[in-house]
Amino acid sequence: MDIFDRIAESTGGPIGQFRERVEGYFAFPKLEGEIGAHMKFQGKDVLCWSLNNYLGLANHPEVRRVDGEAAVRWGLAAPMGSRMLTGNTSLHEELERRLAAFEKKEAAFLFNFGYQGIVSTIDSLLTRHDIIVVDAEAHACLLDGIRLSNAKSYKFKHNDIVSCEQKLKIATKEAEAQGGGVLLITEGVYGMTGALGILDKIVALKKKYNFRIMIDDAHGFGNMGPTGRGTSEHFGVMDDIDIYIGAYAKSMAIIGGFIATKKHVIDFLRYNMRSQIYAKALPLPIVEGCLKRLEIIDSPEGDELRKKLWTVTRRLQKGFRDLGFDIGPSEACVTPISLKGGPNQAANIAYDLCENYKIFCSIVVYPVIPLGMIIFRMISTASHTIEDVDYTLNAFKEVKEKLERGEYDSDEMRNFAVK
Repeated sequence: MDIFDRIAESTGGPIGQFRERVEGYFAFPKLEGEIGAHMKFQGKDVLCWSLNNYLGLANHPEVRRVDGEAAVRWGLAAPMGSRMLTGNTSLHEELERRLAAFEKKEAAFLFNFGYQGIVSTIDSLLTRHDIIVVDAEAHACLLDGIRLSNAKSYKFKHNDIVSCEQKLKIATKEAEAQGGGVLLITEGVYGMTGALGILDKIVALKKKYNFRIMIDDAHGFGNMGPTGRGTSEHFGVMDDIDIYIGAYAKSMAIIGGFIATKKHVIDFLRYNMRSQIYAKALPLPIVEGCLKRLEIIDSPEGDELRKKLWTVTRRLQKGFRDLGFDIGPSEACVTPISLKGGPNQAANIAYDLCENYKIFCSIVVYPVIPLGMIIFRMISTASHTIEDVDYTLNAFKEVKEKLERGEYDSDEMRNFAVK
């Protein structure tokens, strides 16, 4: 069968099957205006809880000034080419030095995209003789990197240290038998649930087994820990994390990412990472903008922004728990509100929140999570206020009452597609 014909006859996939009904409202929505807690959606002012702009740096005046001046100075093309060939600059190297110092590692290497960088890191580091041990709820980029590599892998139950040790024991024995090593991969913060990885417990296993630890700390870099150095700082295990990966898309509110580890490992990756060798280097305006963002994160102002962020987060999470909502083990800036219901109910609740309460937040339903469950994923930022929190809690209190009365029950999902 012709590939295009097959696609034309398909349902569109688990999520794509709903495309005609949800596109433009729940999928691929257009949030407009200045990035922040209050934006516009379909011409209406909404209170937005769906952006990973943790520290509010997207519209920080100094950040915007540096971004603008750098774009005028360099243009968006410079430097042309990959870092290895024609795309290296002193600013790229300066950002790497500062990131390494910030994370207290010997060296760092920039990624043009966080997702691609992580995939390529795993592929480059491991051989068919090595064994991977990974948390079962690891992010898609980690799982894709594992699939691309030649290494065998074992998944342990999410944040279950007993299961983790069982897999480590098996992996260690197999790696020794075939002359390889073991890499344990986990996350600092799990972006869907807001749960923290069990870094302290995993690090303790180093006393019994020989393995290296890699953490994807996309949601922890810049906001977790006393000085924003991440979830490893939060747990006091920075020196025990062998490979630290951070992303700019969350706390820095810009494209890209980095890896920080031993210098000889970085030297190896610079000459072997396909996603960096065969792709264009980060444009200079982004690099210069990241330098300014890191400067703010590592300053008294950064401390104040983190204080605002955590004040909002703790007030929001305590409020939901006090109202009897299930938000799971969330300790980070992601707050998942779990309700019982199907896709149609989820759509009706989200529509009510947006149209009548002017609250915009992301919903997660089957097949991403089990059938019969709904998750509203709230993301706190330093741009939100206590007034925003209290208003949102009151809205969800009313929504919960409506759900219990069956007001959102429907045999048909409303057609929200933008005409």
